[in-house]
Amino acid sequence: MSYTELPGAKVPIRMWADPASVEDVAMQQLYNVSTLPWIKGLAVMPDVHYGKGATVGSVIAMHGAVCPAAVGVDIGCGMSAVKTSLTANDLPGDLSRMRSKIEQAIPVGRAMHDEPVDPGRLHGFATAQWGDFWSRFDGVAEAVKFRRERATKQLGTLGSGNHFIELCIDSTDAVWLMLHSGSRNIGKELADHHIGQAQKLPHNQGLVDRDLAVFISDTPQMAAYRNDLFWAQEYAQHNRAIMMGLFQDVVRREFKKAKPTFAPVISCHHNYVAEERYDGMDLLVTRKGAIRAGSGEYGIIPGSMGTGSYIVKGLGSAASFNSASHGAGRRMSRNAAKKRFSARDLEDQTRGVECRKDSGVVDEIPAAYKSIEQVIDQQRDLVEVVAKLKQVVCVKG
Repeated sequence: MSYTELPGAKVPIRMWADPASVEDVAMQQLYNVSTLPWIKGLAVMPDVHYGKGATVGSVIAMHGAVCPAAVGVDIGCGMSAVKTSLTANDLPGDLSRMRSKIEQAIPVGRAMHDEPVDPGRLHGFATAQWGDFWSRFDGVAEAVKFRRERATKQLGTLGSGNHFIELCIDSTDAVWLMLHSGSRNIGKELADHHIGQAQKLPHNQGLVDRDLAVFISDTPQMAAYRNDLFWAQEYAQHNRAIMMGLFQDVVRREFKKAKPTFAPVISCHHNYVAEERYDGMDLLVTRKGAIRAGSGEYGIIPGSMGTGSYIVKGLGSAASFNSASHGAGRRMSRNAAKKRFSARDLEDQTRGVECRKDSGVVDEIPAAYKSIEQVIDQQRDLVEVVAKLKQVVCVKG
């Protein structure tokens, strides 16, 4: 489908979802965002749903300002995937050992490494700027500096919620490694700190929603936020890179005889800010639950833990600010999913996938998410499908 432009907004709101399918509270959030004086346009993805301040699944282009709540608290959250030389025939019939080995190598939930991972021992990890990255931690907000030790030990860890690690098979029977995570606790604390700072500023008093508080260019508060934001985005990228290195190490050990090799890693943020230029204007583009899909750029759009995911290539749509959806998107809240479904339902909906099937992850049941096939179909003018993946192992936080 092409987009629908919503009526009555002060700036263009272009929607790649069926407007009738978007809950009223999410629709109101889109109009609320459009009232900010710095907004130049919004692109709304097929997986749009209600979020804090701004909807998940929206792309917000602003001139001279940025809204920290519109980035989200998991700064730099995103995806990584890599195709391997293994095929489905190389996999054992029982994949429980594989899941166990992944969980041993990569801490999940609130767990962290006992000692920081040395990235120098990971195959293919670029360590040239590693010292510079950590030296820049000295410049982040004072409120989080005491978290440095935890931040170093959480690098290369999954977290909880909808974060996951998967072993997948594509339609040609090739095996892929895929994972989803972000900036862990340090990103959340930086986000919470700056959202609080923004809400105190005089120009943000009287907003239709206090969670839409912004920082304005050429102010100390904006400079501080940009510094911490871009550092946290880099932390999230390093976190995924280390996890992918640890994941590849597990695969090398478990399939030693097959001597697996790995294609270049595809990696993309989907909660972040980028400096981009449109119509001759420099803009700060916030993607909250959206990936960049510039012409020829690879991206990853995952479904739920029992359905599958897509590797895509961007078509470079300026109307969407070169963006596409970040996943299937939730169609019901976590609490609603827990009330409606049981562990038995989860077992039925994840049949054939080696994963947790207990009540602790019922909120991640496939039925709580939109149809990934429909989401992909609604953005055929934004991306082309390169590969469809189906998970056979799924590690949840």
